[in-house]
Amino acid sequence: MSRELLEDASDRLRAAAEAAEGDARQRLYDQSEALATLATREHGADHGRLARHMHALTELTEETEGSTAEAIREARSKLAEFREGVDGV
Repeated sequence: MSRELLEDASDRLRAAAEAAEGDARQRLYDQSEALATLATREHGADHGRLARHMHALTELTEETEGSTAEAIREARSKLAEFREGVDGV
C-alpha cells in the first residue's frame, strides 16, 4: 500500500474543493481531510471505509462538472489503486 496514493488523492480533492461551489465544496474538503488523515495513520483503512469514500466520490462526480469532476475521478482512481493493496475481502 502506498500512502502517496492517499496523499495524491487528498491533494486532488483539495484542488477540486477550491474550484467547487456550495455543498460540494465542503463535502470535497471533508473527503480531502479524511484521506489526508488516513495517509498519516499507522493502520490504514479497511475495505468498508474505503468503499464509503469511493461511493461519496462517485456521488460528487455526478454533482460536478468539468475540471472539478475530472479531479474527483482522478482522486477516486488513486483511491481504487490504493484499495487494491489493502488486505482482506
